Amino acid sequence: MFVDNRNWPPPPPWQPERPVRRLTPRQARVMRNVVVFNLLMLIFGPLAGVTLLDAVAAALR
Repeated sequence: MFVDNRNWPPPPPWQPERPVRRLTPRQARVMRNVVVFNLLMLIFGPLAGVTLLDAVAAALR
């Protein structure tokens, strides 16, 4: 009897690939809101920081 041991252990059984996960409408809405909020903070964040620094400088005078 011939025994072929070159493929031992045997490969796992074939399984189809999982489909690509998609965002649900709620997840897409939350993602959009987070991106918009971050873009707004990129614009208004430095302005608020400068305003706070001016207020501190005025309080120390």
